[in-house]
Amino acid sequence: MHPAGDDPETRTSLTAYQAGAIRWLAGGAIAVVLGVLLGVAAVALAGNGRRVPGLGLAVVVLVFVGIVGVVAGAGALARAIRWRRALAVTPWRVGRLRISGPAVLAFEPVGYDELDPVDRRVMLRLLSTAVWRTRAVQRLDGAEVLATEVGRGQWVLTADGLGTVVGARVVRRRT
Repeated sequence: MHPAGDDPETRTSLTAYQAGAIRWLAGGAIAVVLGVLLGVAAVALAGNGRRVPGLGLAVVVLVFVGIVGVVAGAGALARAIRWRRALAVTPWRVGRLRISGPAVLAFEPVGYDELDPVDRRVMLRLLSTAVWRTRAVQRLDGAEVLATEVGRGQWVLTADGLGTVVGARVVRRRT
């Protein structure tokens, strides 16, 4: 079997995911820089005896939102790099996706038999909390998807027409 990373659609999907991560990272960095510049301007205005109501709050919000964007972007970028490396050596597994909850999925590999007590489906929880991504995956209920394990308890899945890769984590059963 060929590694998943050899598939042109997989490469395109990973590139799209990575571009989104870079947008988050860059947008967060820009917000932090703007917050710092606005803070410098606020200090200069205050030094001249002028006070602008809400300017301090705007500085705090810009810096805080920027830091969140930088952290989210850096995490997604690291994940994209890790996925790219894993998909370069791991083949896709074809299977059926079943939706078990708002962000809980069941991946049933080809040949899965629900009556066989040894055969188990893989229960996954989406890593993304983005509403659009969750809804896109929910629309795949019953569809054939490509999935593979890319690390300890982490999976990546995609489907024809999805246009991106989606990360999920194995759901640990409570005993």
